[in-house]
Amino acid sequence: MATPATEKEARDVAEAARETEWQYPSFAAELYLGRFRPELIHPHPPIDDPAEEARAAPFLAKLRDLLTRVDSDAIDRTGEIPEEVVQELRDIGAFGIKIPAEYGGLGLSHLTYVRAMQMVTSKDGNLTALVSASQSIGLPQPLSLFGTADQKRRYFPRLAKGAISAFALTEVNAGSDPANMTTSAVPSADGSHWILNGEKLWCTNGTRCELMVVMARTPDAVVNGKPRKQITAFIVEAKDPGVEVVHRCRFMGLKAIENGWLRFTNVKVPAENILWGEGKGLKLALTTLNTGRLTIPSGCAGAAKAMLEIVREWANERVQWGQPIGRHEAIAHKIGHMAATTFAMEAVAELATALHQRGGADVRLEAAIAKLWNTEAGWRIIDDTLQIRGGRGFETADSLRARGEKPIPVERAMRDFRINLIFEGSSEIMRLFIAREAVDPHFRRAFGIVNPESTMAERWAAIRQSAPFYATWYPSRLVNFERLKSRSEFGRLAPYAEYIGIAANQLGRAIFHAMLRHGPALERRQLVLFRAVDIGAELFAMSATITRAVHLDRRGQREALILADVFCREARDRIARLFRELHNPTDEAVTLVARQVLAGQHKWLEEGIVGLHAADELEKALRAHRDSGDRELVLGVG
Repeated sequence: MATPATEKEARDVAEAARETEWQYPSFAAELYLGRFRPELIHPHPPIDDPAEEARAAPFLAKLRDLLTRVDSDAIDRTGEIPEEVVQELRDIGAFGIKIPAEYGGLGLSHLTYVRAMQMVTSKDGNLTALVSASQSIGLPQPLSLFGTADQKRRYFPRLAKGAISAFALTEVNAGSDPANMTTSAVPSADGSHWILNGEKLWCTNGTRCELMVVMARTPDAVVNGKPRKQITAFIVEAKDPGVEVVHRCRFMGLKAIENGWLRFTNVKVPAENILWGEGKGLKLALTTLNTGRLTIPSGCAGAAKAMLEIVREWANERVQWGQPIGRHEAIAHKIGHMAATTFAMEAVAELATALHQRGGADVRLEAAIAKLWNTEAGWRIIDDTLQIRGGRGFETADSLRARGEKPIPVERAMRDFRINLIFEGSSEIMRLFIAREAVDPHFRRAFGIVNPESTMAERWAAIRQSAPFYATWYPSRLVNFERLKSRSEFGRLAPYAEYIGIAANQLGRAIFHAMLRHGPALERRQLVLFRAVDIGAELFAMSATITRAVHLDRRGQREALILADVFCREARDRIARLFRELHNPTDEAVTLVARQVLAGQHKWLEEGIVGLHAADELEKALRAHRDSGDRELVLGVG
């Protein structure tokens, strides 16, 4: 087994792949710097394009028709998507939504694509995984961003016709930490091809794909006299000799997801199949994921909409204590929260996507926040839906159907939704990513000041470099000029825009003070950073919500203002709590208990149980005694 990468090696690999420059402005990045810049998002970036809607209408109509005929309960029961469903998806162009028409694709916009995925997710997460993974993180996306003209000519037509693709990055010991990657590729003697060896885990579509993007270690580069690990992206044909599906993985939800453990044994990959360039694989992966993550927030909003429909119907028809349950305050409060949050989720998803589609904006933070915030908000909506449905929420659709009741699959929706908080970057990894970008402006300018290892000369150099910025930035955060600004462009929602400006100002100060307080150790104070990240995420959600509400109000949809008002009231309360708990003194006590648990000090808490792995342990014991010849014990157990 390869030696695990050190903390420094892991950090160096990740840092080398980071986008360190901001070519375009980022609304979210400005929030974490304490600056509310509504002109970056308001008026709302274009989301209404009659010409695009006309082009998309035939495809969306066919997609809707197909989804109404899909038996998702059967797919969940059997763990298989019928081939005729996959073929019909191919026939209507569902695998080539964004591929240019010149290559045989539909040539539709990214906004149309995520709206299509919202529709699919409202019906069946298995289909979303199949279609979205093939396009959002599979070959079409990196091919569009980084492919050569020849690569596009060779692969886009196949993909447009429905060739399923996959993205192979994760390994047993290399997930969010790519420094531990062991899959390798070495050039042949004549340089005509590369020899690929290794294994990949949890490769979505890997068990059904024709093409895949595989990340592999290639020979180290020498930077400043020191070796640096390189990761390169390769286009690999699934039918090539040496490509093997070792195992199809099965999960608590998404029972039909085509996800596998893959093995590559001396696979010959043509040199022309390198994407972008040698050593650029990890940066390619991160850039691809930045765009790919925009799909998940829209899918989550689709699932939330489906739950709201279920709850609205059920809370009207279910009568308890003499009236529909929706009239009981406890249930009504959940429904009101669900409606306001669903509106916000769609606002977050559409704003992030519209900013990306309009161009001129760096959306790496917006995409990460949208993924983080929508998956967690959506999970709470799923949980509330199950609670409101009660026992019927916990019962399977097949069982409900057998009893003559409506087969509403809330428990399946819960199982299918849960993975959203994990794949394409878990909530914890998203917070780490956002936190790294949030503190970067300060670390770039002032790290030499707070670093205890800096010499006096280095400290003075850092002070001179950072003084011009902080001479204006910090006083403006203290005076808080936001209190003097009118946000009348937001109409009835102007007080919330004013609040966002004030709270962003406070957030910028809080992050700066945390850096001064903890110095380089701030990166280890994850709970402090995570709360700061969550404040920014809530402020972004509020900003998206009021921007979208004003946009809809101007089109005559005034009820959007009511939903935005309720959402912003709740978000304001959450932000106030996060600010109060930013430096929670209880954190150290809880962390200490965790260390004691890991050291075995509280193992007595586990006494009196059998445990979920008891059968495995028993089998090990039996095997050990068989090997030792202890026949009596084996017979005694039976």
